[in-house]
Amino acid sequence: MKKLKITETSLRDGHQSLIATRLTTSEILPILDKIDKVGYYSLEVWGGATFDACIRFLNEDPWERLRAIRKKVKNTKLQMLIRGQNLLGYKHYADDVVEAFVKKSLENGIDIIRAFDALNDYRNLETTIKSVKKYKGHCQGCIAYTTSEIHTINYFVGKVLELEKLGVDSICIKDMAGILMPEVGYELIKEIKKVSKLPLELHSHCTGGIAQILYMKAIEAGVDIIDTAISPFSQGTSQPPTEVFVELLKGTSRDTKLNMELLGEVADYFKPIKEKYRKEGILNPKVMDVEPKTLVYQVPGGMLSNLMSQLEQQKALDRYEDVLKEIPKVRKDLGYPPLVTPLSQMVGTQAVLNVLLGERYKVVPKEIKDYVRGYYGSTPAPIDKIVQKKIIGDEEVITCRPADLIEPSMKQFRKEIGKLAKSEEDVLMYALFPENARKFLEERDKPAVEEYEINLFI
Repeated sequence: MKKLKITETSLRDGHQSLIATRLTTSEILPILDKIDKVGYYSLEVWGGATFDACIRFLNEDPWERLRAIRKKVKNTKLQMLIRGQNLLGYKHYADDVVEAFVKKSLENGIDIIRAFDALNDYRNLETTIKSVKKYKGHCQGCIAYTTSEIHTINYFVGKVLELEKLGVDSICIKDMAGILMPEVGYELIKEIKKVSKLPLELHSHCTGGIAQILYMKAIEAGVDIIDTAISPFSQGTSQPPTEVFVELLKGTSRDTKLNMELLGEVADYFKPIKEKYRKEGILNPKVMDVEPKTLVYQVPGGMLSNLMSQLEQQKALDRYEDVLKEIPKVRKDLGYPPLVTPLSQMVGTQAVLNVLLGERYKVVPKEIKDYVRGYYGSTPAPIDKIVQKKIIGDEEVITCRPADLIEPSMKQFRKEIGKLAKSEEDVLMYALFPENARKFLEERDKPAVEEYEINLFI
């Protein structure tokens, strides 16, 4: 077998999972020279919540972060995650917005764009895949892994073939909840390898306590790439630690050939940074816990903490177990959607409402109504007809690709943000996060001398 390749996730998913995406650009840049020499296949540095966190909490331009990382990283591919037609947000955007965002992401330094759709409805990836190919990037298509009576190995193998027909360059098994059982993972990889020659990557989380075992079975089955995080930002709700697999595979046919000495230096660099966030309370000890209930209820770790927060606000933490038991029922009612953003938040909120109000679907959020109407795409299984009627009555459900109903939007976004936008990147920032982007761009344009002049008169 060929050597195993590794994607390092600490600069995106690692710190998103453990410290709410709070790593600053100034904390990332000093160690990049060493990271770049380790021998990674790729570095996941962008996408997910990094864009939002930069402008909402860190007062940083996410595009500038990407450009700064690209200047430092000369030898390793840079990778990002987007949610297909949702990009980095929670709703579908027009095709012209998707294409513009993909184009600018590649121009600013991204090499590999990993794209997934929460429902595995690949109509929602068509524009992303075409755009990545048009602008000469590498497109990695995902199967969002989940379990249900319809989510069989044959189902997922079929999804891989769909992605291959759409022209992706590689495949990722995205086990966002950390629920892919090792033996199932082994069989799934073996079956995918029988029908596809595309490079196959595995992404999981340690939430349920099985990710390391899963990775070893996946390596045995012939997976090409695994996602790991440098040890300070690994485990808990993050990925397994990079160094462990480098050491475990040393001298074997799957030897990663990564530089262990440099990995030690990278880990030593991040240890005090992690401690800083621990002392500030941003690293919540709960995210480091193993939660076997993840395996029972199929609920991602981030969703568990979000449920706790919702129930605490309602002074109803004693109903936690009831909500956990309600989640699989809601999933079944709604056609077994995978519990990944944004559907994990939507299903969780509906389960909380069902339990706390004492009547199922008495109150239904707009997002769930739109989901039932078909605006997120085709559900894996049919939605329960009684539940559907209770939620949207006799309304007609759309069957077209949802984005077909959205008019081109870039021209309107340019008009709305006006002179605050100095570039197409600024317009896209506003398109994705209007409120926070406007605030960020307004603050950016304020003269630096203003505060000095005010102080002068005090």
